Amino acid sequence: MKILLVEDDKTIASGLEYSLQQDGYQVVICYDVESAKKVITADLEHFSLCLFDLSLPDGSGYELCQIVKARADIPVIFLTAMDEEVSVVMGLDMGADDYITKPFRVRELLSRIKSVLRRYQKRVQTNIVNISNVQINTLEGKVYKNGDELTLTALEYRLLLIFANHLGQVLSRNQLLEQIWDVAGDFVNDNTLTVYIKRLREKLEDDPQKPTIIKTVRGLGYRVGD
Repeated sequence: MKILLVEDDKTIASGLEYSLQQDGYQVVICYDVESAKKVITADLEHFSLCLFDLSLPDGSGYELCQIVKARADIPVIFLTAMDEEVSVVMGLDMGADDYITKPFRVRELLSRIKSVLRRYQKRVQTNIVNISNVQINTLEGKVYKNGDELTLTALEYRLLLIFANHLGQVLSRNQLLEQIWDVAGDFVNDNTLTVYIKRLREKLEDDPQKPTIIKTVRGLGYRVGD
């Protein structure tokens, strides 16, 4: 399993990396919000869990948690030196799955990680979305067609998740544009949306010219599922 660790204290980061690796995890370390955003936008689907320090030199773990939770169903644990109740509540309200206050024992952190991952593992079956011959595993961030894994970009996957979360509903172009960003974290424009709808259809549909999964509802937008 792969963990994204964002911690600006390089001594703490190095110690955590060693301990996590000894426990069998792969670790990617970022020391600030900017570098973490790049990893998240490019490779989030390959991570099983995120560990975010709350106080970072160019922002906060809150911001990163919001980005992660908007893009994928991946657990987030906050590392914080601030044990005020308001900080904890704010983090949990944003969707964080747990927090641990510094200084902490590594064994305690490992126990928290395993506990959170177990909770997510129990949700595997509820995180499977079937649309015709396409299956989305939101826990793993993977998409399959007829049992074969498809390679989607981060934005294509995000767009598909939006449709999956609104099965049977007609979504206008404006509704879609409000919820997706490009790899730089910027909002995409209308022309870009057209391109990504086309690319998704090429990967998902048996006949992209006659789509049966991502259907166009003339004058209104798009609908996935009945």
